[in-house]
Amino acid sequence: MSETTAAGWGEGLGAAWAALRCPVCHGVMRAAGPADGSGDEAQGLLCGVGHRFDRARQGYVTLRSGHKNSQNADTAPMVMARERLLAGGWYEPIATALAQAVKAHARPEGVLVDLAGGTGYYGAAVLDALPGWEGICLDISTPALKRAARAHGRLVAVGGDALGRLPLGDGTADAVVSVFGPRVPEEIARVLAPGGVLAVVTPMPGHLAEVQQAVDGVAIHPGKPERLAQQFASLTRVASEEVVKGVTFSAQAARDVVLMGPTGHHHAEADIDAATLPTATTIAVRIDVWKA
Repeated sequence: MSETTAAGWGEGLGAAWAALRCPVCHGVMRAAGPADGSGDEAQGLLCGVGHRFDRARQGYVTLRSGHKNSQNADTAPMVMARERLLAGGWYEPIATALAQAVKAHARPEGVLVDLAGGTGYYGAAVLDALPGWEGICLDISTPALKRAARAHGRLVAVGGDALGRLPLGDGTADAVVSVFGPRVPEEIARVLAPGGVLAVVTPMPGHLAEVQQAVDGVAIHPGKPERLAQQFASLTRVASEEVVKGVTFSAQAARDVVLMGPTGHHHAEADIDAATLPTATTIAVRIDVWKA
């Protein structure tokens, strides 16, 4: 990715920051200075009622009400595995196809939301293709957010639950991308602006089949396209593309692709390490694009 510095806080709110809402009262947020009143640089976000959310040292801000942890959040080992795999370029064909699919139907300028975006890899790829855009990477995993905060100069990292009410205003997202992640269709429809673009990447039944079979991994159920069509019946599907590519992973990459995904939640690292993982497999995903 071409822009890897963290999105600045000292310059005030851009379009991405302005799209955010308080998770407690759903009010508009603004940049807030240090809690002790020293200095002018923004150190967090503040709503009109006074709910304050401080920036973490690593550059992200968490917009969640309460302090409960999610059992679905990616762990530090899972995030490290994902970062290694993505840095190796193994999933670059998916990122490139996604970026081009969004670019083909998006406005010249806007706000992108990378929903359950993890380390911000896919959001950064889309922003590289859309120079006039700003982005928000929303994820529930703290280890992922620490990396997303520096994934791209126009991408801000925000802690939030993709399965709850999104900390975004109605109609504030000009594009939403969802790559292998959880999502609530009603919330996506709420935050998507009129004319906005939704791009969803889902695995096909043959995706990484050889590797997943070796560890009794999470199966890909058929019928996903039909279920997606039902979930987003209020939107108009404008494009659909399949990305199918044979790959030969390194031994490390084969381990990482198992550890970073849903199987990583269900199997101990020792069990994954003990398995004999095939390296020759197929990446097979589908990209569907809708417009509001």
